[in-house]
Amino acid sequence: MTEPSKGLLRAQEIYQDRSHRVLELQKQGKKIMGYLCIYPVPEMMTALDIVPYRIFGDMREPITKADAYMPTVNCAFLRSCLDLGLKERYSFLDGIVTSHICDVGSSLSGIWNYAVKTPFFHHIDTPHTLHDTSLVQERGLLPEYQKALEGFAGQEMTTGKLKEAIRVHNEQRALVRELYELKKQDPPLISGVETIRVIKVIESIPVDEGNELLREVINEVKERSDGPQIKSARLLVWGSILDDTALPEMIEGLDANIVMDDTCVGSRPYFSDVEITSDLMDGLAQHYLIDVKCPRTFRVRDYYDVHKDYMKDLEFRFSYLTDYARDWKANGVIMESVRYCDTHGYEVAGVRDYLDSVGIPSIYLEHDYTEGALAPLRTRVQGFLEIIS
Repeated sequence: MTEPSKGLLRAQEIYQDRSHRVLELQKQGKKIMGYLCIYPVPEMMTALDIVPYRIFGDMREPITKADAYMPTVNCAFLRSCLDLGLKERYSFLDGIVTSHICDVGSSLSGIWNYAVKTPFFHHIDTPHTLHDTSLVQERGLLPEYQKALEGFAGQEMTTGKLKEAIRVHNEQRALVRELYELKKQDPPLISGVETIRVIKVIESIPVDEGNELLREVINEVKERSDGPQIKSARLLVWGSILDDTALPEMIEGLDANIVMDDTCVGSRPYFSDVEITSDLMDGLAQHYLIDVKCPRTFRVRDYYDVHKDYMKDLEFRFSYLTDYARDWKANGVIMESVRYCDTHGYEVAGVRDYLDSVGIPSIYLEHDYTEGALAPLRTRVQGFLEIIS
């Protein structure tokens, strides 16, 4: 086995110590802004020379302090994020931006502001539907957010700065899509484990450094000779937060390669660009409310049709999964969710029914966001792989 390539080795090093680089930047005078989930519009932070730093949990750290604020029947990932905040693992942050990602996420926002007390705090009350007025509401939230960020940064967010920030973030989206193109081959040129590691890392460093890292990884995986091997199963993973490599390592330790995903530490935030509109805020609102396909946003084919057609509705909501399966030649889907993630949990039945209707085999895995919870799932995955192989 050859030594890991430069880009992949660097990604692994940052993955193992995410805060190291931003702490260096902070010493140089940069402001570090934490953000929860993918909806707090990091382009607006970049436009003001603020480093966006995504908040994650830690499935290897027992949740202890968060129990005083959030019940155990709440999403374990969000409880872990709060737990790390209470344990001062995010004490270096200059501020945090949250959004209404779900009911528990909205509650977490208030609790964080009350109990963790990050110096700067802002909450974006992102709509959850796609009614005609929802986009108007989302667009109306951005000027207040802009004003808050400008006050924090001590400078104005000019149109030129925001346009350049959108361009650089779109460049990152294009590079991520290019990376995923390399997974279409058999065997894929980069594993699911390595992909998650890279995505998590680029959400932990400035966007220009993330773009440089992506270019390095893309060039290196094209040239290496010790990448993933051909396996019987080519899997698409759909589901909630996957911010740790433990589950993908378990899956790819069997006779399977993860060739595509629809998760928020994966393809989901990167497979559509922000349109450069005459009013830049219009393009940002369109992207984050409509273009990003996450279960936290309620989608139906026609809100006003009283005679619902279930299968047509499923086709409208999930047909892109068929495109993923076809283009990446996936022969099975693993649906996964953190226990008590209601937004994804409610969606599972619809996704399963849709996959059944188009003849794509699937299995649903639920875990409590601990490493120990994954061991019992191994047998179920093995059985599923035997069926589809």
